[in-house]
Amino acid sequence: MADVLKNKDEVGHILVQVQDDLRQLKKNLVRLTVQENGEVLDIQALDVAISRTEHGIRVYKSISVPAAVSKYPFTIAEGQIDPEDPDYCRFKKQYCLYWGAIVEALDQLQRMLLDFAVPLARVCGERLAACVQSGELDWRDSRGRLAHVEKLLSVLENRDEVWDLMCQPGQRYKGIEGHQAAAVRIQTCWRRYSAHTAYLLQLRPKWAAQVIAISLLKHAKLGHLKKSLQASRIRQLENYRIRAESLAANWKHITSAKRTIIHVPSLGYSQHQRLSLRGFDVLQNTQMGRLCDIRDENVEVIYVSPVCLGKDVLQYYTRLLGLQTAIELGDASAPESHCSKRFTVLMPEALEYFPTRNMCLASLLKYSPRTLQRIKNLIQGKQVYMISGVTCIDDLAVADELKVPLLGTEPAVTQLYSTKSGGRRIFSSAGVDMPPGKWDIYTLEQLHEGLARLMTEHMEVQRWLFKIDSEVGGRGTACCDACHLKCRPWAQQEFSRYGPEQWRTSQSQIKFLEEVPHLLASYAHPANTSCYATWTCFLEHFLREGGVIEAFPPSDSVTCLTVDLLVEPGGDVCMLSCGDQLRGPSGLEVVGCTVPQTSICPDVLHSICTRVGQACQKRSIMGHISLDLVTFLDPSNLEQQVWAIDLDLGYSNQLAMTQLMLMMTRGTLDCRTSKLEVPPPVRDVNTRMSLSRMLTNRFAVMCTRLLHTNLSLVYYSTFFLMCKAQGIGYDVKARQGTVFALHDSRDRRSLGMLTISEDLQGALLTFARNLSIIHQEISAPNMQGANNFKVCGCRFFLTYS
Repeated sequence: MADVLKNKDEVGHILVQVQDDLRQLKKNLVRLTVQENGEVLDIQALDVAISRTEHGIRVYKSISVPAAVSKYPFTIAEGQIDPEDPDYCRFKKQYCLYWGAIVEALDQLQRMLLDFAVPLARVCGERLAACVQSGELDWRDSRGRLAHVEKLLSVLENRDEVWDLMCQPGQRYKGIEGHQAAAVRIQTCWRRYSAHTAYLLQLRPKWAAQVIAISLLKHAKLGHLKKSLQASRIRQLENYRIRAESLAANWKHITSAKRTIIHVPSLGYSQHQRLSLRGFDVLQNTQMGRLCDIRDENVEVIYVSPVCLGKDVLQYYTRLLGLQTAIELGDASAPESHCSKRFTVLMPEALEYFPTRNMCLASLLKYSPRTLQRIKNLIQGKQVYMISGVTCIDDLAVADELKVPLLGTEPAVTQLYSTKSGGRRIFSSAGVDMPPGKWDIYTLEQLHEGLARLMTEHMEVQRWLFKIDSEVGGRGTACCDACHLKCRPWAQQEFSRYGPEQWRTSQSQIKFLEEVPHLLASYAHPANTSCYATWTCFLEHFLREGGVIEAFPPSDSVTCLTVDLLVEPGGDVCMLSCGDQLRGPSGLEVVGCTVPQTSICPDVLHSICTRVGQACQKRSIMGHISLDLVTFLDPSNLEQQVWAIDLDLGYSNQLAMTQLMLMMTRGTLDCRTSKLEVPPPVRDVNTRMSLSRMLTNRFAVMCTRLLHTNLSLVYYSTFFLMCKAQGIGYDVKARQGTVFALHDSRDRRSLGMLTISEDLQGALLTFARNLSIIHQEISAPNMQGANNFKVCGCRFFLTYS
């Protein structure tokens, strides 16, 4: 048998011959019955034997026995060693001194090969003896069973073929005691599953208890945190009120003594508004004209910037503010004044932490401890108050941290009355004229019924406006023309026949109500499609946020103006700025303004502003507010009408540009007379004449945000050289010309511009000329860039014409 196993071809031939003999026996014996120990064998036993022989031949042929690579190889067939095998005998004789340990290793190897039904394995004798001598085949080794198996397989010359066979699924159960091993395996898996399931059932109450405990702990901590925040905000609000009372009591003394003003131009809009505004950080920094408060020698300014300003911008404002001496003397060669010691520009370190969050400046400053500490060091021992933009709860937190009063309104009051509906409430209580309209609209039914009723009561109105309560800057405005009503001709005839009183009591409102849904769906459209592309989108936000319906003035000549008021803590109302708005082609967006206003009688304007300011004071509104008015000639009687249309609570861009204008002219803006009076330079003062006779009037045109993407391609130094070459500049002696307001150092896509002249036409013409020159210098025929220069320039030119 050993000779047969020595040659693979002979073994294969013998197996094939056995298979043929079994098949021949099956053919000869159609039915064979043998009685042996009371059992019956038939032809089916031969079928089983034949199939097993075929399987053995396939497995045997799948294993390739490499040529002998050692001096003492021997073969293990079917897990058994033939003791008469010459190779085995020569191996035993060679390593007889270690035979006890070798026998133990061979027993382990045979057991493994029997367990996995390995038909043939060829052992390398030298490798086996070396492993035994080094102790690597010690089964008591702590490295694990898998490591021991790998060591056993390492002594085989056909290790890879044996390992592949052992790794086949179910091979372990084909060997000796395979059925028992399979049964043990099945029982083990089932017991493990049963035990694991029982364990999970036992742990489920514990897990539930842990989840409940953790949830309760989180809820308790969250509740404690909410109570802590609520208590902190209540404390901050109480401190704000206490400091506001102290500020009101000492206001006259503070404004006449040396003081420090902390300017935080923060726009505390809602998160939805902040995220929808592009370039929100630059938008907050359009009020760097606040620095010009230092024109009062008793004032020091700390300006907190919402953007990172480079040396170019800081150097520009240092030189601009240093022109005070030159402007006063009327000599451009005069040395710069030492004003840099009276203003400080700070940038919160939180700008680096939240670059894309569109957070308001007050929130960024709140999370900037180093900047807060620096402000504390700068204001130590001084009279200080803080001016924000649109106040929010973080303004109170910053003011409380700095322990300074805030010249502004409580955030809750600001949120209530800075809406379109809130403004109309104040106008109603102040007794000023408003456009016909309806406010606090939140449902589609209210919108349709309100518009139908307003159309019925005001047949003279040709256009109706829809304004979202929470939007600012003309973004949330839509319009619809009444001329598209099918029943409009009939309604006008009936109105002429019955007169206003009987017409309003008729059933005409029902007809309007039937056509209003179709009218709005077909002809209503947003004024600014970049924010709301369609009427459907606008209507969704309108009903969610609330809004107003408002009549557009029934006239072809309409002028809007903005007045900036200061409701002082002491109770007085001061007019700080007044200017006529310059609107875009749609008539609903503001592109600039002219100062002072020339549209309304100053006495009428002062009366309206005083009443609005007093109404605001009764509602605990304090600080800077901006009032928008519209004036036109009533077609029915040709009398001038003035309507109050909007109210913004906060420091406005127009006021910041007005501060820049007053510093550059050393003049005084008297809103009671609507005059900008400029004194002559000190060197030209005639002592024989009274100063009032030497004053001259000036007019200014200002725009806070001129946008042009090509500006980012030009550095500010190059830009000013270009302007100088084109004759764009400011004459300190004549106190007229052009001044720019820079906003940022990174994008450089927007800037403000102010032109001052002896007459309004000259200021408008200079502004339009500057826009045309700048656009031509920074643009090419194939690279015009996105801008609003053409819109502003055309509007100013039309106004001039």
